[in-house]
Amino acid sequence: MRWTLSHRADPRACALADRHYSRQKVGSSQFVPPGRCLVLLSHDKDAVWTTSWPFPEYVKHDWAGAWICSIFRNESPYLSSELIREAVAVTRWRYSAPPALGMVTFINRSKTRSKRDPGYCFLMAGFSKCGRTKGGLYALQMLPDKMPSALAPITLQREFAF
Repeated sequence: MRWTLSHRADPRACALADRHYSRQKVGSSQFVPPGRCLVLLSHDKDAVWTTSWPFPEYVKHDWAGAWICSIFRNESPYLSSELIREAVAVTRWRYSAPPALGMVTFINRSKTRSKRDPGYCFLMAGFSKCGRTKGGLYALQMLPDKMPSALAPITLQREFAF
């Protein structure tokens, strides 16, 4: 396990989010959409993950009710697919039973490095292609039966300044 719990205004996580293509307001003190969320930061502070769980009535895409990976940025030496599976496991630990639609993520092919399969690391982690949004983003989904078992994040002793 390489993830620790963080929060939507963690400056270390914000710095990583600022370098992700989906960041709407670079430099803002928060980087997570409103609503329920789980923010993870790798123990070396070189990867960030956010699971958002918006209330279905506020969702405009076809996967209302699903958990959403709203950001994943990996600058670590670890395989992205391994970090993704661990983050899904921590999400299960945090929220218990996954929603029927599982987890989805959306990929903007024009903003990622050119490759045959946009979101390749998610596909290697067990996600499957499931469509496109009205805005043209690729949608990838991991259904509950494909998810890893729940797993707690690592905990670090609180750092104290003397």
